[in-house]
Amino acid sequence: MTTKDKILDLLDKTDRQGIDEVMDWLKGSGFFTAPASTHFHGNYEGGLAEHSLNVYTAAMRLRSTALSLTPSLEEQLPEDSVAIATLLHDICKADIYVEATKKRQNTFGRWEEYSGYNVDYSNFPLGHGEKSVIILLRLGLDLTDAEIAAIRWHMTAWDLPFQSAEAKGNINAAKDKYPLCALVQLADGFASSLMEDSVK
Repeated sequence: MTTKDKILDLLDKTDRQGIDEVMDWLKGSGFFTAPASTHFHGNYEGGLAEHSLNVYTAAMRLRSTALSLTPSLEEQLPEDSVAIATLLHDICKADIYVEATKKRQNTFGRWEEYSGYNVDYSNFPLGHGEKSVIILLRLGLDLTDAEIAAIRWHMTAWDLPFQSAEAKGNINAAKDKYPLCALVQLADGFASSLMEDSVK
């Protein structure tokens, strides 16, 4: 089963209102061919989908550990919410990468060309997590408050706009109120730092 098929199967199993429209959008948006970054983790074709599946896998393992230590969290970490929040947290990246020829120095100090990606935010310049949430809501996906918060704040403090006091207060309140926020943040960091490579 391909990464694309696994993601679509997991999303379909959530049986959430609006999920069919989301899956159709993913198929036509470039989500399955986009990289996850320009020069960090998953900076190659298909890296975004691979990263999303890795975040889901990490989150489900972390969820299992969390429930074994704190069984009372089960109601706050339903499997369908984990699937939606992890697999869809980065759909904001589906349309921002543009293939480009770049230059770098090789091991001999000579400049060489290589294929890579540039970022173009002009299509829908709305930020990161909030853009993912807005796309999903526009598509008609029935999101819980916890899922909205987890997707919006998945970048943790890296995505605090200009270090505003209001944003800091919101991210801390979201983590306190919704365990799903902490789970998605941990899984995203784990996947990008420990499960994924970049092409140099």
